[in-house]
Amino acid sequence: MNLPSRKRPRRLKRFVLAAAVVVAAVVLFFELRLGPPPAIEVVAERDGVGRGGTAVEVRIAAPHRGLGEVAVEARQGTRSVVLAERHHRAPPRWAFWRPRVRRDELSLTVGPDVVPGLRSGELELRVTAERAGSWLRRSVPVVVTRRLPVRLEPPALAVLSPDNVAEQGGSGVVVYRAGDGVLEEGGRDGVEAGDWFFPGHPLPGGRPGQRFALYAVPYDLDDPAAIRLVAIDGLGNRAVQAFLRDLRLEPVRTDVIRLSDDFFAEVVPEILAQTPELSPRETLLDTYLMLNGELRRQNAATLKALAAESRPGFLWSGPFLQLPGSQVTSAFADRRTYVYDGRPVDRQDHLGFDLASVRRAPVPAANGGVVVLARYFGIYGNTVVLDHGYGLMSLYSHLSSIDVEPGQAVAKGEILGRTGETGLAAGDHLHFTMLIGGLPVNPLEWWDRRWIENRILAPLAAAGG
Repeated sequence: MNLPSRKRPRRLKRFVLAAAVVVAAVVLFFELRLGPPPAIEVVAERDGVGRGGTAVEVRIAAPHRGLGEVAVEARQGTRSVVLAERHHRAPPRWAFWRPRVRRDELSLTVGPDVVPGLRSGELELRVTAERAGSWLRRSVPVVVTRRLPVRLEPPALAVLSPDNVAEQGGSGVVVYRAGDGVLEEGGRDGVEAGDWFFPGHPLPGGRPGQRFALYAVPYDLDDPAAIRLVAIDGLGNRAVQAFLRDLRLEPVRTDVIRLSDDFFAEVVPEILAQTPELSPRETLLDTYLMLNGELRRQNAATLKALAAESRPGFLWSGPFLQLPGSQVTSAFADRRTYVYDGRPVDRQDHLGFDLASVRRAPVPAANGGVVVLARYFGIYGNTVVLDHGYGLMSLYSHLSSIDVEPGQAVAKGEILGRTGETGLAAGDHLHFTMLIGGLPVNPLEWWDRRWIENRILAPLAAAGG
């Protein structure tokens, strides 16, 4: 039976009204529901602020409703500086297809350059973030603070060893006193020489704060102002002091190396066979130039990395030994021009001594140490490297045989292997050099007992006493 027609509009009205109430309730629910508050994370590069500033990362997330206003302030005393602000406009809740910012990251540096009048003491970082609000309800800001100590004074630094002199391409030691800040995490001290850095160490037998650095003067550095003692505390504050009374320059010596196809045929295939990660170039000449340049630089990087793991102790005593009965056939820091078919094709510096003796001569350890490398080593062929402590190393290359293993402790005079002509070598000889921090230095100094006593042992003993 059909319902009377007048009852149908009543039911329709009730249905429409109920639907409207439901829709209104849903809209009201979503408008009033803001979701969880924003999550704020403040990550500082250091646990404090120094003169050079500290990098800070601020990460904010409001995954439910999205972000609204964001601000980062630095406060010290009554002063406040806004370091960063973001204004995120969220779309209406019903416009669900429109994008909204749910995460934000701010990278900034906090220091004297951005906080005028900053002084030593304490600084407060204040991060304020709001969720996106609605037309019925405004979001309550969330505030997170991070307190950072501020120290703007450089660390204390004083040279203790008097009358410091050095030679270009040579070695030296400086004794000094450094403030406590350099021992903090992130602090460091030592000698800068051009692009090289030689770290400091506690002075054996010394008082608290007394330290020393064994350093090298790069063979191609002729500016005394580029050699200086530095101390950097954990907040990046830096103290610098000159300490050299005199830097004695050495004249540049030159040499000419004449290349031939026969020489290429002797050395190139051997090195490629022992260094499978290398690929030959189009010609033997091109391959040789790659070995003499690119592989040489790779080997230098390996020596620097070995020095970074040097043992903290003096593993040697007295003068270092020269290969017995040997003659010097090529000296330290010779500037070599390589000539092929009558024209120069390359230039490299020879950073060691070539020592010639009898064929297959036994090679003794120049001093006590620990073997850190004993293998075929690029342009150097069969090579042994000894660690003598505090970054000091000696290198023996072009060997025909190796009689020691990595990790083995050796005494002065103990046989490491025999001379040969492996690697980039023409004729049986020993390529020998000393290194500090991976940088080759003139071995003549380390062969000289008086130099060691006056330039190394005396400054250490005087300051330690």
